Order: sequence, then C-alpha cells, then structure tokens
Amino acid sequence: MSRAVFLAEDVSGDRVVLTGPEGRHAATVKRLRVGEGVDVVDGRGTRAGCTVTAVGKDTVELSVDGRTTEPPPAPRLVLVQALAKGDRGELAVELATEVGVDAVVPWSAARSVVRWDGERGSKALGRWRSTAREAGKQSRRARLPEVTEPLTTAQVAELVRTAARAFVLHEDATDPLAAQAVPAEGDVLLVVGPEGGITPEELAAFTSAGALTVRLGTTVLRTSTAGAAAAAVVSARTARWT
Repeated sequence: MSRAVFLAEDVSGDRVVLTGPEGRHAATVKRLRVGEGVDVVDGRGTRAGCTVTAVGKDTVELSVDGRTTEPPPAPRLVLVQALAKGDRGELAVELATEVGVDAVVPWSAARSVVRWDGERGSKALGRWRSTAREAGKQSRRARLPEVTEPLTTAQVAELVRTAARAFVLHEDATDPLAAQAVPAEGDVLLVVGPEGGITPEELAAFTSAGALTVRLGTTVLRTSTAGAAAAAVVSARTARWT
C-alpha cells in the first residue's frame, strides 16, 4: 500500500510540522504513530519522504529522510470545465485531478445553470480549489492542479488560440478524440460544456480560434465525467502515461 500524502508549504528543511487542518487530519483521522513513514508534498513537485517523530492533539512532527522533485508532465493538460449545478462541478474537478490534469479553468458558459457572482462565486471557487487539493493528496500527487479564476467564453477562446492543441467535446462531433494527433509539448486544452450543452455561438468562437470538435465514443457522458475520460484518453497517447 502506498504511503499517505500530506501537504505543507515548505518541505525544504530537515523537519516538517503539520499543523491546522492538515495536522488534525494526520493526528486524529489518519491516526499517525511515531515511527510511521509518510510523504509530504508542497504541491509544486517536491516530495519529501518523512518519518513521524511526535504526535500531538492536532500536530504531527516529522523528520525528512529524503527529497525528490518531480518534473512537470508534458504535454500540460488543461481542463476547461463549464460551471455545473449541484456538486457536479466539484465531482468533475475531483475526477480530473485524480486522472492527472495540470489546471482546471472554470468556464461561465451560456447554458450554465449556476452563476458565480459575488460571495457565492468566491465560495464556489474555494470549494473547487479545496476539492483539487484533497483529490491531489488522495491520488498521491506531488504537483497539485491550479484552479484558475472563472473565465468568459471570449477568454476561453483566447486560451484556445495560444494552446498547442485544443479539443471541444461535443456529442455531434464525428471525429473521435482517440484518433487525434496530440503534441508532446505545450498546453492541450479539453473543453467540456454544461448540462445544457455548448451553444452554436460558443462552438463557433472556439473552432475559429483553432479548436477541434471531438467525441469520446458512442455514449454521451455527463459534464462531471467527460473531462476525466478525455484526460485519460490523451494521457494514454502521450508520455504522461507511457
């Protein structure tokens, strides 16, 4: 069984102390014991192999036994995920993080049922970021995905324009994603629409900027699962998984 992973801002020294929510989770939920081995990551690629030296009520002290730095994977996978109702957006972030995407871009699509306005939007973005952090730890990642501020359709089109390759998942597309050429370097964008679908105007904006419309298979996936499935297809056809 792989070792548990915890997150700390700085793992550069000989000693790491987990405090706050991370410390409470390690001490009371994971019930770490002195002498147990765990990994601590900084979310930016550095992984420290550690041994527990002391456990308090909500703190865990660790000694660092060794340290490695994992290079960024290539190509860089960016999921453009339309805002979705309920917890479907958070599920999309969770699954995509476990599969390995490097960034998640919340997209305020025309047919998105929810709107991230004001305080509600700040809280929703916070939940997406928290979901990415916890899913990254669960999947033992040293690099956690960035969850950006929400973008408009015009802003997403600009991302498409500068990407090495961009794919829009669309149920009416005839070309399968699995048959497309994927670059070895640069950003590969995967655009997933909301429950109501992508409008013709949005699709035109993305294809005009250089995106390709593709399908995953013969079935239609939910907005919460399509991104992870697409990321798996791309990863299997690149050095990310081979």
